[in-house]
Amino acid sequence: MENSIAKENRISTFKVAATYIGTVVGAGFASGQEILQFFSVFGNMGVFGLIISTALFILFGYIIMDVGRKLNSTSHLKIIKSTGGKYLGTVIDFIITFFLFGALTAMVAGAGAMFSQQFRLPAIWGNLLMAVLTLLTVLTGIKGVINAISFVVPFLLVAVLGVSISSIFVTPKEVQFTRVTAGSGLVGNWLWAAILYTSYNIVLAVAVLGPLGTKAKNRKSIRNGAILGGIGLGIGAAAIYFALTNNINSIMNIEVPMATIAGKLSYIIQIVYIIVLLAEVYTTAVGSLYGFTARITDIKGSSYSKLLIIGATLMAFIASQFGFSNLVKYLYPAVGYGGIILLITLLYSRYKLRHQV
Repeated sequence: MENSIAKENRISTFKVAATYIGTVVGAGFASGQEILQFFSVFGNMGVFGLIISTALFILFGYIIMDVGRKLNSTSHLKIIKSTGGKYLGTVIDFIITFFLFGALTAMVAGAGAMFSQQFRLPAIWGNLLMAVLTLLTVLTGIKGVINAISFVVPFLLVAVLGVSISSIFVTPKEVQFTRVTAGSGLVGNWLWAAILYTSYNIVLAVAVLGPLGTKAKNRKSIRNGAILGGIGLGIGAAAIYFALTNNINSIMNIEVPMATIAGKLSYIIQIVYIIVLLAEVYTTAVGSLYGFTARITDIKGSSYSKLLIIGATLMAFIASQFGFSNLVKYLYPAVGYGGIILLITLLYSRYKLRHQV
């Protein structure tokens, strides 16, 4: 009886793909800042970067879910310890925990950027508002946040694709260029950019994808879900890339470039896009703060956990003053370099599992 119920609760290929996309697509993606820093700045070579990144998302998405299925994993820790061992596993766990805090900081900074760019208000007010809302949500309980995330993500995808595709066909194309001479922070070339972009996204996605593998109907659902999910991510990123490239001169130094592009279509479209994006910033910030504090301590109501939540939020607020685009330019690639350790251990574990009887 229990087995039949468990089988009925197994998720389909489509849900695997949708969850994968929802895990990776966040406020940094939808703002356009990630695609700008990791692909658009390399001009036409960014297209090749997108193709490689899509292939890597398919490969590593499948590996993580398949390893999770074989280990019957309920959390990312089991996968990390199995693939990385005692020492590398500890390093990878630290990288994930660190990036959870980094993602929180970036979201607080992103809210400030939107307040400054769209509402002509001091960025610090947006930083403060997002920090307080995130803090109160995590302090009063995380129930409903998962539903909020699943509610926001479809609207975010529709908004991103709608604005991007409309911009490609409606707004006049600006003068093309081959590459921005300033480069992209810690990213040296288009190939490394594609690898690092995949790497830091996988660092966060492993926490969801590992347990997801145990819930899939079968191995075929995992494989097809990884393929559809990876292709979906590639199509979304490509849509943003071409929209940014069409408007490259006017958005190059903008903190939230996709909002500017939405404004070229219509003021109403821009406002709707900002609202959806702010909602995504909020859900990403809440998930990151909760994940960070839950990893360090028991988050269920102890006075220590509450102090940790408050302290982490305060530190994120202070760090957010570094600026949203700067965080994407320097923090994300740095985590990406660390995440390469995870990618290598995943490939090695895949090799081991394939040769086990």
